[in-house]
Amino acid sequence: MPVLTFKGKTAVENHHHAVPHHVLEVDRGLSELAKGEKPSLDGNLIIEGDNLLALKALLPTHAGKVKCIYIDPPYNTGNEGWIYNDNLTQPQFKEWIGKVVGKEGEDACRHDKWCCMMYPRLRLLWELLRDDGSIWISIDDNEVHHLRALMDEIFGEQNFIATVCWQKRYAVSNDEDKLSPLHDFIVVYQRSGAFSRNFLPRTAAQDSAYKDRDNDPRGPWRIENFTCNKTKEQRPNLYYPIKNPNTGEECWPDERNVWRFSRTYAEELLTDNRIWWGRDGKSSVPSWKNFLSEVQVGRVPSTWWPHEEAGHTDAAKKEVVEILGDIAATLTPKPVDLLDLVVRIGAGPGDVVLDSFAGSGTTAHAVLALNKADTGARRFILVQRAHDNKDNEARGVNVCMTVTAERVRRVCRGYTGRSGKGKARKIPGLGGSFTYARVGRPLLGEHRNWGEKLPSYDELARYIFFTETGRELDPKQRNAKTGKIGEHGGASYYLLYAADAKKSVPLDQKVLDVLAKDRNPRKVVYCEKLWVHREDLAKKRQEIGEIRTMLVPFQVRTS
Repeated sequence: MPVLTFKGKTAVENHHHAVPHHVLEVDRGLSELAKGEKPSLDGNLIIEGDNLLALKALLPTHAGKVKCIYIDPPYNTGNEGWIYNDNLTQPQFKEWIGKVVGKEGEDACRHDKWCCMMYPRLRLLWELLRDDGSIWISIDDNEVHHLRALMDEIFGEQNFIATVCWQKRYAVSNDEDKLSPLHDFIVVYQRSGAFSRNFLPRTAAQDSAYKDRDNDPRGPWRIENFTCNKTKEQRPNLYYPIKNPNTGEECWPDERNVWRFSRTYAEELLTDNRIWWGRDGKSSVPSWKNFLSEVQVGRVPSTWWPHEEAGHTDAAKKEVVEILGDIAATLTPKPVDLLDLVVRIGAGPGDVVLDSFAGSGTTAHAVLALNKADTGARRFILVQRAHDNKDNEARGVNVCMTVTAERVRRVCRGYTGRSGKGKARKIPGLGGSFTYARVGRPLLGEHRNWGEKLPSYDELARYIFFTETGRELDPKQRNAKTGKIGEHGGASYYLLYAADAKKSVPLDQKVLDVLAKDRNPRKVVYCEKLWVHREDLAKKRQEIGEIRTMLVPFQVRTS
């Protein structure tokens, strides 16, 4: 398979492994919680911070759990003011960090920077996605070709589903000097062949063709052609007479368009009152009844999404300005209708939807609206930087707090908006809640040089269990008395640790006695000190099986 080469690729291919795990620190004051509800990483979640760090921080709790991912990354038009901020050590990256990515012809590395930014994030998104999940990426002509190459490499070219064409504008711009762009793309990939798309709701136009013409108890039906585009010579077995029961006349097909069904099946249709002979019952060319009650419950999604169904940028802008006021005047949001289609096709009523370039929070709005419509329990995870460009950083505008979370909060509660004519109107809330969290400190650092803010036992246990097993820690398996945190694949995992700078929990003879009672053939023990002589440890291994000891935090694996 051909692969894309770009400046910095060798450094970013495995960068997602080297990204340190950070703690997600909950801000209860900015969370939107129901009465009696506690902040949780398991429900709806808005994370403030760099999405690369946030995605890595989500792995211990959400790896392999996200059903549908939608992202709207920078299109790299040269007008967005996006900044390359990934902290790699190579000299070329030092030159890029903190600087706005320039326009075509002004920045020779603009496409390299975009690819370097996207690569590790796509790798982490792949890890978060369920085997039966899908990822939907909005993009335009600037980077769609590079995105396809990156996705083929990371997700596998066999997992490409389609490129959707979304009609983002409904009118041609007359001041364009070449062609007026009316569409964007949404590139769609699956995690594996286990993905199955959902149907979209049938439209009124589709159902209008089904009518109750003869009071058939099976309900309304549509007239279907009883002939096919085959000749008598091509399909002689489909050239036969059918008797009209109303007139007794034998009706033959045209020799150039024989019947659609075999003689046996046609007789079954007659018996079942599924052949229509016209309103007067005397037609010599029968039709057959296709009942609405027997067609599929929805319609198959296509790759063409017109603005009448998926919304357009003008309406999206008006909607978010109505919700948030003047602070949203510079935003370029996606329409709720667009994300409604993505979520309907890609996620079920109880699934998790992730957007790591959350912007104004349209994805959460769509999830909440869809849950309201069908009483679903979909959950969203949004990730948004505090400052997404130089302008917001200079003005001190925290986009995640004042735009993303605030929009979702108002959509949950309801709000008073103003139409284009300035008339106020009350919009009822959709309900729902969310926990607001920030990407906090790195989980691990120099041993005993963390200051007084050591990782909690639960944070470290969750991280260790995930890096060892790739699975989420089950709190029910934890045994606080013995230090056992869980089991997987015939191994037991222990953490001997105290989140106290003045205490250390050693692996000593008492712990060995506990391990001797553990029936799993392999034991992995993370400890702060080893107070057992190597000969005693070797002897115990001969007695009870493999014991692997790891010091906290020096030997915690990060890949």
